[in-house]
Formats: sequence, structure tokens, C-alpha cells
Amino acid sequence: MKFFDLDLAGLETWCLQHDLPKFTAKQLRNWVWKHGVLDPEHMTNVSAKARLAMQEHLTLHESAVITEQLASDGTQKLLTAWPKPDQSQTLPILDTSRATECVMIPTESRRTACVSSQIGCPVGCKFCATGLGGHDGNLTAGQIVEQVHRLSHLGGGRITNLVFMGMGEPLANYQAVTDAIRRLHEPDAAGLGARRMTISTVGLPPAIRKLLEFEIPVKLALSLHAPTDDLRRELIPWAAYSTIDDLLDACSAWFDRTGREITLEYVLLAGVNDQPEHAHALVDVVRRLRGSVNLLRWNEVDGLPFQRPTDEAVIRFQRVLKQNNINAIIRKSRGRDIAAACGQLKHESKHSA
Repeated sequence: MKFFDLDLAGLETWCLQHDLPKFTAKQLRNWVWKHGVLDPEHMTNVSAKARLAMQEHLTLHESAVITEQLASDGTQKLLTAWPKPDQSQTLPILDTSRATECVMIPTESRRTACVSSQIGCPVGCKFCATGLGGHDGNLTAGQIVEQVHRLSHLGGGRITNLVFMGMGEPLANYQAVTDAIRRLHEPDAAGLGARRMTISTVGLPPAIRKLLEFEIPVKLALSLHAPTDDLRRELIPWAAYSTIDDLLDACSAWFDRTGREITLEYVLLAGVNDQPEHAHALVDVVRRLRGSVNLLRWNEVDGLPFQRPTDEAVIRFQRVLKQNNINAIIRKSRGRDIAAACGQLKHESKHSA
């Protein structure tokens, strides 16, 4: 059994199945989440019987860290390998071709975990590194939770915020993502509040509408990246399956249900979508929705034919939005020097087979 696959009730059931008292579950969670202890022998207030059961029947981290990098701005990135999904051995064989990256972004007031939901990405955005290697499957809820746990014990304090802005399209792995959020929301696990968790999606209207019934009202970010359907379809292959009108309708229903404003994410590509006419067209889109805009400069990816926009172009674009009373923030790129910024995450390494 895998520790991070279990919510509190599931861990209590596991304890009862191994003839352990239910309160052992909270003891184990306290050691794992609060203290970062993974070796049962160091869990000093846990019975010898419980420690033995853990060693024999409970897997804690199922991944292995291939590389760990620290950026000049304090951002940290992990590349982790996962076992094959059909692995049945007690000690799984890790597959370095099934690797994902996750990132911890620190500021003075928060430590944000940016996690992956899939191995690679099926969306294939033309400006993003993640989709270059294709899509090799979904992560489980436990694997998503494990990323947060790993990032929370890199040093510097507990994780305060969570964003599904790593590898993959979260709403294409809906069940695992929502199950992971439920576990991370539990107070004796990561204890993350709904307002501190954000799902970023390229826009799947049926999945957004399904999210209306999710009991934890997390925040929602829509990766728009273009103000017209024609341009958006050039940049995002999956945009062929829905229109901006479809997305706005679904996002409006989200706002009506939750009262949470939508964040529109817009990656600026020099000469492609960063001109004044694009900004004015974006004004017309945003006015139809209760939300704000995050402007992101494109982060360089080897082999892709795009350019990072100039500061002048970004400020000019933002000015158009602000002059039309739209809240537009220029988001700082974090971790660029270790390829940990938005659009730079990959699932390959020099160690991959």
C-alpha cells in the first residue's frame, strides 16, 4: 500500500487491518507531514508493531529524485522518476523515462509548490517545452501529493500555496487531481486552504463545468494566450475543440457557482500575440468575464521559433489593458536559469534510457 494514496480515513482503515489502533494514523501523518520523517525507526512515539507494519506493508516515497537544482532566485526544481504503472514488485523498478518535474517557488510571505499532473502533456502548445516529448500517461493522486510532500521538506518552511501549473493538463486527469486536492486539504496533511490552491487549465469546458460540483472551491486559471480563436488554434492544438465563447461561458458558470474570479494567463510571444491590436482584442474578451490577467513573458525553450518580448512591448501591452480598467499584472519569471519557469518543464534527463 502507498502512503500518499490514502486519506486519513483510508490510513485509519489500514491501521485497523494491521491490528493497530486508529490513532496510529494521525501519529504517522504527524511524523511524515510535520516532521518530514520517512524512516519508521525514527518515529519514536509509534509502537514497534506499527513501525514493523510500515516497513513491511506501506510505501512512503515511490519516486526517486534524479536531479535537484537551485536557481539564483531561490527557486528549487526536482526531476523525479516514477515506477511503471503496472509494477507489481514490492520494490518497484523506477523508470527514468517516466519522469516529471516539480518546482518550489519562495517569496517573503509564501512557498508555492508548482506540481505536475501528467507525464509530459497531450495539449502540445507550440511555445511550451513540456509537450515536446509527448504524453506518457497520468500521475496518480498519490504521486501528485508526493510531489507536494517532497517540495515541503526542501528547507525553509512548509508549503503555503499550490498551483497545478507544472507538466500536463490537470483537467485531463480530473479524478486524480481532485482526489489529490482533497488529501492536501486535510488539516493533518498539507492543510492547504481552498483559496491557496489553483488549477490552471488550457480550457476544457465540460471539465470546467464538472468542477462546479467539486466540494472544495479552489481557484481557477485559464491559459488563454490569444484573444481570437484563429490565433489561439495556431498556438494551442486543443483549441480546435472549443471556442473562446465556450470557455467564457464555462468560466462564467464557475464564477456564478463559486464567487471566485478567474485568472486569465497570457504568455507574450514577440511579434505573435504581443501587439497593440492583440491587447485591444483581449480587452473585449476580459470584459465578458469577472477576472484579471497575468501577463507572462515567454521563457526560452531550445528549438522553438519564438522570441521573448522586450520590456517595452510588455509594458505597452499592459498599459492598454489598464487604460480599459482591467487588472493586469506582469508576472515575474522565476527559475529561468535552471529551466524551471513557466513553459520550460520537461520529463527527460541525461540519465533517461
